[in-house]
Amino acid sequence: MKIEIRDALPSDAALIHHYITELAIYEKAEHEVIASVADIERSLFAADSPAHGLICLIDGQAVGFAIYFYSYSTWLGRKGMYLEDLYISPEHRGSGAGKKMLRHLAGIACDAGCGRLEWSVLDWNEPAIQFYLSLGASPQDEWIRYRLAGDTLTAFARGD
Repeated sequence: MKIEIRDALPSDAALIHHYITELAIYEKAEHEVIASVADIERSLFAADSPAHGLICLIDGQAVGFAIYFYSYSTWLGRKGMYLEDLYISPEHRGSGAGKKMLRHLAGIACDAGCGRLEWSVLDWNEPAIQFYLSLGASPQDEWIRYRLAGDTLTAFARGD
């Protein structure tokens, strides 16, 4: 079994959208996916896109994807990498593909001079939590993430 990681291409937009939908179903949030294939193609592969994509293949067959972007840490005084999504299709979990994908991302982060690689995981996703702990990742339990989105974001920006 040969596991490969390659940069995502515009022709992967439909595949990435498919994996995004599968991930959302797993996370019980399919109704929150409003992006279309065209949205993915336009936003992820635009010349000024802040995000980057990877495709994971086993024996030449796509089995998952990752989307990441660079962030910045004022405390470190250097950039970091934020992993927005990492998904390996269920039938290929346990194959080493997820670990290889994370190791590849860590290499990109190190090569880019990043001081950290961060991501979020749902608090009920015990298999993912155990996987991340096995890699040496540590939870940041003292931080609570907040979000403004959609109509709430728009209303706040307008001062409503």
